[in-house]
Amino acid sequence: MFELHGRTALVTGAGQGVGAGIAELMARQGAAVAVNDIVAERAEEVAARIREAGGSAYALPFDVTDQGAVAPAVRAFERMVAPVDILVNNAGNGGAEGFRPTRFRDSDPADWQRFADINLFGVMNATRAVLDGMCARRHGRVITIASGAGTQGLNIGVSLYGAAKGGAIAFTRHLAVEHAREGITANSIAVGLIDPASSGRQASATVAMAKAIPVGRLGKPEDIGATCVFLASREAEWITGQTWQVNGGAPTT
Repeated sequence: MFELHGRTALVTGAGQGVGAGIAELMARQGAAVAVNDIVAERAEEVAARIREAGGSAYALPFDVTDQGAVAPAVRAFERMVAPVDILVNNAGNGGAEGFRPTRFRDSDPADWQRFADINLFGVMNATRAVLDGMCARRHGRVITIASGAGTQGLNIGVSLYGAAKGGAIAFTRHLAVEHAREGITANSIAVGLIDPASSGRQASATVAMAKAIPVGRLGKPEDIGATCVFLASREAEWITGQTWQVNGGAPTT
């Protein structure tokens, strides 16, 4: 069950953290994986690690926010390797390196765009690049990595990030309905608190916040990767337009 042999997956933002975990698990289940990252060296490092473990992987660096770069990169990959059957829209962040939680009232309007660029328009750019091919073949899986901040109000200064992630969730729902009759499923994952050490960052406040998680620990990349493998598999073909809460029980729905 949950095998991906004969499928090709593109995972954006897969050079570290959750994205790397997703790419590695998909390869382990048999998919050929295009490892995308804005930093070419990170993408190649993860792809090499997958190959060393016996999987099939290719580095595919590009910036998902650069609409003019995404489609040509995907088309070149598909010509050389294989059409993309599975897209995992994982690339995203809090707006920029060094982001500080800020209430909306205190935010600078000049900062608003960057949250949408990566967390919403990046999703749209990558999806548009693979969608025509999926429709032509009448098969596709689109999985958007979102956040609990996109499904609930939080008093921790992430309103701009939450708005962009909420937009990505809404986009994915509409995509699912528009293309359900063409063999394409589209689902989102509202990710809870992930251990920042998986991306080489300091644990900081998240360790204390983890105490409030019912299962008693922070999430790991493989927690999200396993969900993606299931949603990409044949066994999940009747699941579309849904938002999966993968968060250790905080909150429950």
